[in-house]
Amino acid sequence: MNPLDKVVLAARERGYEVHHAPAKPPAMAARLYLDWLAAGMHAGMKYLERDPEQRVDPTRRFPWLRGVLVLGLSYAYPEPDRPLGGLRAGKVARYAWARDYHLRIEPHLRELEAMCAQLGGICRGYVDHGPLLERSYAAAGGGGWVGRNGLWLTQSGGSYHHLAVLLTSWETGPFSQHPHRCGGCTACVHSCPTGAIVADGVVDARRCIGYWTAEHRGPIPVGFWSGIGNWLFGCDDCQLVCPWNRKALAAQPSPDPELAWPNLDNFFSMSNRAFAKYYAGSAFVRSGRPVLARNALIVLSNAYPDALLDVLPVALEDPSALVRQTAAVAAARIGRRDWVQKVLRGLTSREREYVLSALDLLE
Repeated sequence: MNPLDKVVLAARERGYEVHHAPAKPPAMAARLYLDWLAAGMHAGMKYLERDPEQRVDPTRRFPWLRGVLVLGLSYAYPEPDRPLGGLRAGKVARYAWARDYHLRIEPHLRELEAMCAQLGGICRGYVDHGPLLERSYAAAGGGGWVGRNGLWLTQSGGSYHHLAVLLTSWETGPFSQHPHRCGGCTACVHSCPTGAIVADGVVDARRCIGYWTAEHRGPIPVGFWSGIGNWLFGCDDCQLVCPWNRKALAAQPSPDPELAWPNLDNFFSMSNRAFAKYYAGSAFVRSGRPVLARNALIVLSNAYPDALLDVLPVALEDPSALVRQTAAVAAARIGRRDWVQKVLRGLTSREREYVLSALDLLE
């Protein structure tokens, strides 16, 4: 068995689906990415602007790079039962139902890197945060295709995959293009309440609920509140309607009910430190307590006005200006504008501007 095959076997033993990909992503994928950036569709994710040429050609940074292994890890978790007690409202995207995938995958990448070195090669592993186009590599590997919703799809597992990439100093291959199996289906396009899928395989993050509720750290424009609906963290609307996801096999580990159905009261009663400790190892920690509290207020104002009335007195006094801003708009949205003035006095001029602009839109 050659060194690369040994690494592939080790990755599969750790639970990954493995595909070979070329050192550079396809030229068409590179052009599409650069056009997407130029159009500003990455929204506030400014880190994506750093060294875009290296993203489309990582051999500029890694001259030893000869081939790529794409590692897929399913997150097609079965839905857990809703825990008893607490304020259990809103939906969490499936990927966040278990321990943060970065924390699960990165130790394996470090192990595979060490194995490569022992076998006389060089490897560098990335999950999400590296200068790479993971989905384009996955599609180039022939195991699936980039679907109309911009996610990597396989016939056996649908779109519920975490993707990691292992750059190697060994040649990989052979490569084959997987047929595009979306056909005439446009279910994902029509399911998106904010129209974020603007072309085949192209998602405008400026319209995406997943971006606003998990990546964005500031106040959410009130024009998106209705579209957010019940989505407390992330969004799976375009995946829930995908026919290929009906075939996805249940993934391990078992999901945590406290992550799939969190108690919203925690977001208002806990300090930032207590929140980080309670939800340690989850995707919630990366976003932070104020972001989850912000999202909870929007969800409650959309669908649970009675529950919102219960949490507003605490939210309007929250240490975070982000939470107070959102609480003020939520209060006005359910007819309690009389609660807004006290909050305005404690905000900066820029923070007040958000609230007042939102109130104008609610007129």
